[in-house]
Amino acid sequence: SKSRAMIKRLFLILAAMAAAVASTAQVTLEQCKAYAAENYPLLHKYGLVDRIRDVDLSEINKGWLPQIEIYGQATAQNVVPAFPDKLSGILEQMGTDVRGLGKVQYKAGIDLVQTIWDGGSSKARREVAHATADEQRSALDVQMYAINQRVENLFFGILLIEEQTRQIMLTRELLESNLAKLRSMKANGTAMQSDVDMVEAQELTVGQQLIQAKSNAADCRKLLGLYTGQDMSTCELAKPAPTMPTTYSSDRPELRHFDAALSLNRTQFENVKASLMPKIGLFAQAYYGYPGFDYFKSMMSRDLSFNVLAGVKVSWNIGSFYTKSNREQKLKLSGEGIVNDRDVFLFNTGLETQAQADAIEEYKALMAEDSRIVDLRANVRRAAESQLENGVIDATALLTKITDENQARLNAAYHEIQMIQSIYKLKYVLNR
Repeated sequence: SKSRAMIKRLFLILAAMAAAVASTAQVTLEQCKAYAAENYPLLHKYGLVDRIRDVDLSEINKGWLPQIEIYGQATAQNVVPAFPDKLSGILEQMGTDVRGLGKVQYKAGIDLVQTIWDGGSSKARREVAHATADEQRSALDVQMYAINQRVENLFFGILLIEEQTRQIMLTRELLESNLAKLRSMKANGTAMQSDVDMVEAQELTVGQQLIQAKSNAADCRKLLGLYTGQDMSTCELAKPAPTMPTTYSSDRPELRHFDAALSLNRTQFENVKASLMPKIGLFAQAYYGYPGFDYFKSMMSRDLSFNVLAGVKVSWNIGSFYTKSNREQKLKLSGEGIVNDRDVFLFNTGLETQAQADAIEEYKALMAEDSRIVDLRANVRRAAESQLENGVIDATALLTKITDENQARLNAAYHEIQMIQSIYKLKYVLNR
């Protein structure tokens, strides 16, 4: 029907408009970095760190639950407690049969231990578990942050290659225009075939350069697509704004990783101190078997009995004092190593910051004269075209002027992009 045809036509129009918008949509550098962070497999490891921490905490907390041991045993021994012979004789004269303890003994029972105070060990272990998770998470932050530099390098690499592509296309248009003029002049007898051949060869060479540049840009876009998990083949990359960081102080995730490592080091010191403390707990023992706690009764008969024992126990592992000094010395040296690593990182960051700041100033100085150089090279090229038409110069001189103009335009475009890239390198160094 007509209504269905209209709906179908409207749908096709909307689809075409959506495709056109998608093909011309600009993608920013920040969007690429966000896509890469979401797409990088390492992101899933954050959840694993949290789960491992939760398991450790659960295991530590379960240490406060009653510890129950159920057992059964049977033993045989060559000597057992017995009455003295004289006393046994007297008892036998009185008609009492004294058998003594049996050499085969057996029982089934249950032991229960309940910790009341562990000297702060569980608290120290919980702090170590939290600090370990924080240190591992900050280490992941460092690895994830490094992805930004790879994405930035690809992003600016594509901008540079595609700017080169545009300049090559402009150069080819100039060569095609001058080739058409030379062919006309050749037809009129005012130019030689060698001039036509020279410009045509240069035009073909530039065409090859254009193919290579487009291929390189496509390869870089494929790599960027792999990092971001997005189709980067047709989208337009937005040139970032050249905004300088407001401060040169570093806020890199490596610094937070050093802080987390030092925090873990401090909690391990507390763990060493906790291991030196005594522990207090309740205990209970119940068993059914032979002999019982009443040895006199067990000497008189072999009957099984139910027995219960309960009390308070204080234990102190003195051996921890033997290794305390060595353990603390190792932790101290480890902490000094972390501090040294942080100092080295800050020193290198300072050097890189200065290098990028100098590069930015250098590109700004170069850019101040770029537009003037491009205008002068364009004027020279236009004069050379006029001179070629009047037979004053040959094609070789014109090609030199075209090449000079192309290089001047390419340098101007490169200087701008490289200055912006240096600004973003500085931002990366500082995380600003």
